[in-house]
Amino acid sequence: MNRRTFLKWSGIGALATLAGGGFAGRSLAANRYYDGPVSDHFDGTHFFNPNGEEPNSFFELMRWQFGGGRAAWPADWPSPFPSAVPEARVEGDRLVVTMVGHAALLIQTAGLNILTDPVWSDRASPLSFAGPKRVNPPGIKLADLPKIDAVLVTHNHYDHLDLATLKALGERDHCLIFTPLGNDRIMGPTIGEGRITTMDWGGSTPLAAGVTLHCEPCHHWSARGLGDRRMALWSAFLIETPGGKIYHIGDTGFHQGINYRAIREKHGPIRLANLPFGTYEPRWFMRPQHQNPDEAVRGMAASGAAYVAGHHWGTFRLTNEGIDEPLAALESALDAAGIARTRFRALRPGEVFEVPLATA
Repeated sequence: MNRRTFLKWSGIGALATLAGGGFAGRSLAANRYYDGPVSDHFDGTHFFNPNGEEPNSFFELMRWQFGGGRAAWPADWPSPFPSAVPEARVEGDRLVVTMVGHAALLIQTAGLNILTDPVWSDRASPLSFAGPKRVNPPGIKLADLPKIDAVLVTHNHYDHLDLATLKALGERDHCLIFTPLGNDRIMGPTIGEGRITTMDWGGSTPLAAGVTLHCEPCHHWSARGLGDRRMALWSAFLIETPGGKIYHIGDTGFHQGINYRAIREKHGPIRLANLPFGTYEPRWFMRPQHQNPDEAVRGMAASGAAYVAGHHWGTFRLTNEGIDEPLAALESALDAAGIARTRFRALRPGEVFEVPLATA
């Protein structure tokens, strides 16, 4: 195999673990990450979405990859916002969110600094020289990042679980990492297991006085490579703080709005939801695992979120839509739903969102 062919196939392999395909179907091997009891979302070997849809097959992945229709992206798409230098701490009921890029957000409230799905690496890929490459730098330089208390990693795809970044953060801040079941086996050899807390859907743990972290369902899947499909759990998180509740989803399919309605019923009013709204075309392939802008707006309404920080767009080219198509589609969906565009902020790297206490 020549180098050009290898790069092409390694790039597809990276996309397979990111976008819903995979070179292995249901593996017959024992679960290499988790050996806990059977539950309503774990069959003893694989995790699954109750009454949901499994990720697509290798053949469907190939149909997508060679089917055309992919919009061109620029090699460089600078953010209109300068690199942010966040406050050291944000106290009380103030809530400040700063976009790093993709699904990486700095959440500051109640004196805590919390990072979601942090990726500072140049590529969202198992390879340093191939796979999806970022088209803008992180919105906060690592050197300007305040001391981090907690890191939330929603699942193990490379655009959400970046071992190099987690290692750097751990060495610098000795921060705690919270992640769904099984992902500690992936992180542990690189960063040590002492700082990792794994959580199952429905679980909760205190982060600080008056602040509780809840692990909640979302409709997605997991894989780091060949043969480990759905062997680690995926999740959303809800952070309960004195200033209101913060709901973070790294990736999800809309799933008929089931999880959105459930979060509202269980937790009540949500001050801020961090919702993905990019990486969604072609719909025949992406729909079960990645919601589109219209579905994200419907999710906002179903969850009862007062405000949304929109993410998962404009950093890594993972799917077919153009780089700015998610924003145009989002604005149309908000207008059609009668929701002010200021309530659903499509964040760009370096952008700072001071979230109001209540809707205007």
